[in-house]
Amino acid sequence: MVTVEIAFGALAATAVMVLLAWVLTVVMLMSRCQDLAAAVARQEARSDAAAVAKLVAERPEGATVSIVEEPEVIRVTIQLEARPWVQWLPSVPLSAEAIAVREPL
Repeated sequence: MVTVEIAFGALAATAVMVLLAWVLTVVMLMSRCQDLAAAVARQEARSDAAAVAKLVAERPEGATVSIVEEPEVIRVTIQLEARPWVQWLPSVPLSAEAIAVREPL
């Protein structure tokens, strides 16, 4: 009887650890999107097209980058349907936004 309880406990602990690792992966993807949005907004505010192109090329797989130029500010939005590890798990919609004040030329 004790052996069965230990086996179920070990399976439950493993499942919890896998779920925790999956959640941490999603959180890391969100952090990466937020960092990317801030960096792109900063470089776009400086009118550095080469740096913006390089940053956009390094975005997470499947992410879309939207840049809206307003008279005084640059607004960058990153959207990603996160599917860490395998495609059959449910996707998690992530969105990050950053705003930077346009720098004078």
